Amino acid sequence: MSKKPKLFSIALVSVAMILMLISITDAALFAHIKNNSNKTVSTLHLVNNAITATINVEDTPVGIAVSPDGTKAYVVGKKVSVINTKTNTVTAKVTGLSSPNKIVVNPAGTKMYLTDYSNNNVYVVSTKTNTVIATVPIGAQPKEIAVNPAGTILYVVNGNNVSVTNTKTNTVTDTVPVGSNPGRIAIASDGTKVYVVNQGTFDIPDNTVSIIDTKTNTVADTVNVGVNPSIIAIAPDGTKVYVADHDNNTVSVIDTSTNTTEVSNSDFHKLSGSKTKLP
Repeated sequence: MSKKPKLFSIALVSVAMILMLISITDAALFAHIKNNSNKTVSTLHLVNNAITATINVEDTPVGIAVSPDGTKAYVVGKKVSVINTKTNTVTAKVTGLSSPNKIVVNPAGTKMYLTDYSNNNVYVVSTKTNTVIATVPIGAQPKEIAVNPAGTILYVVNGNNVSVTNTKTNTVTDTVPVGSNPGRIAIASDGTKVYVVNQGTFDIPDNTVSIIDTKTNTVADTVNVGVNPSIIAIAPDGTKVYVADHDNNTVSVIDTSTNTTEVSNSDFHKLSGSKTKLP
């Protein structure tokens, strides 16, 4: 039986990794890295650590996602460049977008979803035709976006909220208030929890992670992490959540069974075992 390709978003490797997004197909052992400075995407072979291709995408890339089967990479600029990962060539472009930002592909590989920060909506794009098939109004300035493992629900960060969107009807069904200035978002592999980092502002930092119960669409817990949390990733077995603390070069590790935090290489925050329960 052939091994089915799986995709992973890798973060928290180093402070430099915070500045870029890598999408990896483990079957092909290649990573696709967006290069903000020169409007290209690099293909990295993970066995010999060699760059095997550099692909011109014309616009400065702000987001990247790979199809579930690993055959296509979608790179967001002023438009979306569709890259054939076998030939490392741009085969199509998605146009008609105003200011696309973050992107996610559904588990079936049939649709991609893009946030539009300036126009407060989400674009729904068919990966078969590479055209926009719907536009979903979302709250103010949508940023990060994630789709549940079933492909039925989108979670979109906007303002100080997370909008819950039904992908069948393309409508917002609920709005969940979280912390101040929320950013990156991650969904547990069983779809029961959504983790959202809250950065706060320069004057009033937040430095927490909100944990949303997807059955009730409410924040079930709020966990303290380090200063200016930026990147979040969940371990494959779901037992740990890792949060990069940008301003002090540490990683907060959340035990998902207790929602307690340990901070690597940091005596300053004294967060080990800290936990803030909501009323």
